[in-house]
Amino acid sequence: MLGFRDIDITDKDRITAALEHSQFMGCEYSFANNMAWKRLGDSQIAFHKGFYICCSFRSEDGIPRFFFPSGEGDYKEVINEMKQYADSLGKPLKIAGITEPTLAMLNELFPDSFTVDTDEGDWDYIYNSTDLIELAGRKFHGKRNHLARFNEIGAEFSLMTEKDFDDCITFSAVEYNSKPEDMDHSFIAEQYAINTYFSYFDELGLKGSVIRVNGKVAAFTIGERLNNETFCVHIEKADTSYSGIYAGINNLFAKACAADYKYINREEDLGLEGLRKAKQSYHPVFLLKKYIATFK
Repeated sequence: MLGFRDIDITDKDRITAALEHSQFMGCEYSFANNMAWKRLGDSQIAFHKGFYICCSFRSEDGIPRFFFPSGEGDYKEVINEMKQYADSLGKPLKIAGITEPTLAMLNELFPDSFTVDTDEGDWDYIYNSTDLIELAGRKFHGKRNHLARFNEIGAEFSLMTEKDFDDCITFSAVEYNSKPEDMDHSFIAEQYAINTYFSYFDELGLKGSVIRVNGKVAAFTIGERLNNETFCVHIEKADTSYSGIYAGINNLFAKACAADYKYINREEDLGLEGLRKAKQSYHPVFLLKKYIATFK
């Protein structure tokens, strides 16, 4: 039977090999993300032969949420192993992170064995990297105006180095400390994720950038290569008292770190209306639909 445990930096090579083989585009198929955000869903990991499996044990319905396995081998076998594990917990097998191709695979391997649901808040926003870099055409007129206002504030942009880590952590902590005392669990998990990114920045192969105004951090962002065609932006923080600051960090980071990729994945909107409007305003080339399969 599968054995689940906490993820560790020493798992990087094995997990990365499985992710590289699958070349999935969803933001959850990232070693850095799985390690940094493990507190959000009380996630643990397991391996089965050539497969890597991540599972969130914290959920609103009390049912563990497995993510579609990455790697190579017999998919029917590994999913049966997942079902056996779920059965041992007295729970149905629930698999998330399923896209159109993997849904077709499941339907072929397990016909009429599961129901399918989806939540638009979980869909990833995928952009053409050239769109975010060039901001060309009428549809980006407003963004170019925001960028022009940003260029007037005398900000300094630079790629992130170890010298920036403490200042960026302090910057994010100020935002965290301004949250209400009864803050959502996700805010606590995000702070843990940010600290994890900085603690293992080089080991995780991350890239980042910083904007400073008068020497002080006004924005920072962190991302990484997700697959051969896609760069993923994991964290983006900015002081909105500076006009156009988000347009600035978005555009300059894309130019500096994502120009060699066809797509940029800016992750999901979590069903938050303000975040949804912000992500839609950059005109994604498509939304990566993700499904959840619950086995009968």
